Amino acid sequence: MTCRHVAVVGAGPAGLAAAEAALSAGARVTLIESADQPGGQYHRMLPEAYGATRPEALQHGWQAFDRRRRRMLAHPRCAWWSETSVWALERPAPDHPGVPRVHVLRGPADGGGRRRLTLDPDALVLAVGAHDRVLPFPGWELPGVFTAGAAQALAKGERVVIGDRVVVAGTGPFLLPVAASLLEAGSRVLEVLEANTPSTVARGWSQRPWRLAAQAGKSRELAEYTASLLRHRVPYRLGRTIVEARGDGRVEEVVTARLRADWSVVPGTERTVAVDAACVTHGFSPQLELPVAAGCALRGTPGGEFVDVDDDQATSCPGVYAAGEITGIAGAPAARAEGALAGWLAAGGDPDASALRHLRRGRDQGRAFAERLARAHPIGAAWPKWLRSETVVCRCEETDYASLCRAASDKASAAARVAKLETRAGLGPCQARICGPTVAELNARLSREPADRPVEGLPAPAPHRRPIAQPIRIGELATAPDPSPQDPTAHHP
Repeated sequence: MTCRHVAVVGAGPAGLAAAEAALSAGARVTLIESADQPGGQYHRMLPEAYGATRPEALQHGWQAFDRRRRRMLAHPRCAWWSETSVWALERPAPDHPGVPRVHVLRGPADGGGRRRLTLDPDALVLAVGAHDRVLPFPGWELPGVFTAGAAQALAKGERVVIGDRVVVAGTGPFLLPVAASLLEAGSRVLEVLEANTPSTVARGWSQRPWRLAAQAGKSRELAEYTASLLRHRVPYRLGRTIVEARGDGRVEEVVTARLRADWSVVPGTERTVAVDAACVTHGFSPQLELPVAAGCALRGTPGGEFVDVDDDQATSCPGVYAAGEITGIAGAPAARAEGALAGWLAAGGDPDASALRHLRRGRDQGRAFAERLARAHPIGAAWPKWLRSETVVCRCEETDYASLCRAASDKASAAARVAKLETRAGLGPCQARICGPTVAELNARLSREPADRPVEGLPAPAPHRRPIAQPIRIGELATAPDPSPQDPTAHHP
């Protein structure tokens, strides 16, 4: 009997767990990752050339991750395709239902000579993760203002100090590991600012507190991060955030202010802090380009959508499973549980296996944690009051807030798609990955229309609906793809 071939896209906690479970179920696995090392953001590793004596620094669960990583890379039925981008998923014809064809480019994204290949797996697990969401404020486009994820990636993956005097601001528990990473790399963190008020945070975390017992691992992480901030005498302030960045050519100071529960600024509480870098995050946006390309249904509202999955992590597209942050922001333990469940069932494993009960319980606990997280660290409705007419809202195209307001006030251009063409917001290199949710929310507020309003009978605009999910050169697109290996696990490039 021929074993099933499972393609797993993404090698973070969810993807690695999916690959391991699929192999345990007897499948052949192709593990596809755009980076050169597995682990994702959570287990971002220093390059091997660094010869790190303590690679586990700033890592949680390093030993378990390292064992899983080594097993995956050495397994005879696992093909590890690093520095590989999935640039498109091709849906089968309606009269031939099946798993989408996977189009990949192998090789460094900024290098030449990349190989174009296709895969036709029996099942597909999408575990592509999420990226930072950052709300705009005056000066956020200045050099030296980083997303928190980028700052942590530089600190964990390169030990690069982004600045000597840094303020970390935004909302959510992610602020703490980012600050700890910066301190470990050598930055001086002046303060960590949580935008939500003490009452909002306490109300979210204190509801049904006995359920937090299932998150003992996260409590240990919290204790470690808190100890790090105390050791370095870094204040953690609630109900305050960065509302402006200033500088000549790069950030030189930030203005912080105390916020009300709706994130409106309390007048007279502004304070100027001299910095040479700032890290900001307001949650995460799932990377939905590939799930949408595959035809997977989404749940939620525009700007806050996730892949809709059933109790088996299966999507609405036959043979396609989803795991990790594209199904909900619930942390690494929940992502691993979802990944293992998806990988086992994608490989045709026994659906009644006793281990699945434990995985589903961990997954459900993670989902409950995600709901608690959303209640404790919401985005306040009044944040647009930070904006000025000249505030940039789309950094790629340098579209300012005034341009959005003008488009919304003109009935001829108020439709979302027309406004996008007129203002060019979301048409730059990031293709609305960063500004998309924000621009959609602002357009909806300004036009007083639903964010997903259709235009002239056309389908509702979706920032994630892209036939080409990753950049590909015209020459690469014009070149015929290399013959796909009949057995992708027969070699380990």
